[in-house]
Amino acid sequence: MSAPDTPLLTTPLNQAHIDAGARMVEFAGYSMPVQYPMGVMAEHLWTREHCGIFDVSHMGQARLVGVSPLSAFEEVVPGDYIGLKPGKQKYSVLLNRTGGIIDDLMAGRPLRPDGTPDEALFVVVNGACKENDFKVIDAELAGQVRIDRLEDRALIAVQGPEAAAVVNALVPATADMVFMDIRMMPGLGTDLIISRSGYTGEDGYEISVPATEAVRVWNTLLADGRVRAIGLGARDSLRLEAGLPLYGHDLDETVSPVEAGLTFAINRNRREQRDFPGAARIVKELAEGPSRVKVCLRVLQGAPAREGAEVADETGAVVGVVTSGGHSPCLKAGIALAFVPPALKAPGTKLQVIVRGKPQPAEVVASPFVPHRYVRKA
Repeated sequence: MSAPDTPLLTTPLNQAHIDAGARMVEFAGYSMPVQYPMGVMAEHLWTREHCGIFDVSHMGQARLVGVSPLSAFEEVVPGDYIGLKPGKQKYSVLLNRTGGIIDDLMAGRPLRPDGTPDEALFVVVNGACKENDFKVIDAELAGQVRIDRLEDRALIAVQGPEAAAVVNALVPATADMVFMDIRMMPGLGTDLIISRSGYTGEDGYEISVPATEAVRVWNTLLADGRVRAIGLGARDSLRLEAGLPLYGHDLDETVSPVEAGLTFAINRNRREQRDFPGAARIVKELAEGPSRVKVCLRVLQGAPAREGAEVADETGAVVGVVTSGGHSPCLKAGIALAFVPPALKAPGTKLQVIVRGKPQPAEVVASPFVPHRYVRKA
């Protein structure tokens, strides 16, 4: 949160949101649209059924430039970036020295228009964490990489079952991309860095555009009748249904990737090499199990359990805490992410959530709550 006397930052799309009647709120130090006149519920369902566009320009975009940026990056994350194929990006976590998560991020090797890989690593980090992230990367990798922050670019996410048809009609070269592909290309009358990815569980793209072109590109997308502008409120409920963590809530510097269920981000060769921050703790947790794990909960009766609500077992003993929670528009039920002891992680386990002092029945369910619809290579 920003200090009370600190002016909020704005994205290049700020006036477009105001003109569209968005309700603006503070988020990560920026003035951001939480919802538009159609409302959070309608925005959520529109994205699940059609195509929503999101302004995520508050996030940190950068290029890590150096002689060997891929190998250097492995000093701060547990993923295999040396082996990352050109034209692909990968989810990872920036780790502290005790194995806690400083931030989660995307990093990739975009293909240039001529088909050759960009020499730099393209990184996108969370808006609320970007200043510290880049400070940590700079301190840890000083002399190996230079951080070129792309503060002159906006970022627009295009998400939903009709997202591909919308984007492919405007930028035909995106049609053969699959989940986690990333490319630089001309399109929409400008230069784009575009990945097939997102934060909703739906198929879609994230499009980095020059800030000076952001409003024009935004309006071009909105000219398609299948597209609506979507705010932070629906973005949060969409990612929750998709079982995706939110930094500062489900992830922080005390949480390890093993506890958070992010072991897919720790490559096998890196586990064997143990050459990343906090490796001792993480490898031990992989072998012996952590003391707590993230689970998905469905509230069977009563109001949704919000962040901070206690989780109890069937005897009423408090065993955990909700880190994200809310109403699922698709399931028409309360859902939540929570940390509990590993013995209680199996789907079907009966638990309780304490809401306004009253216990309500809940059940552990498989993640995600709503199936992902990413487009992968056959």
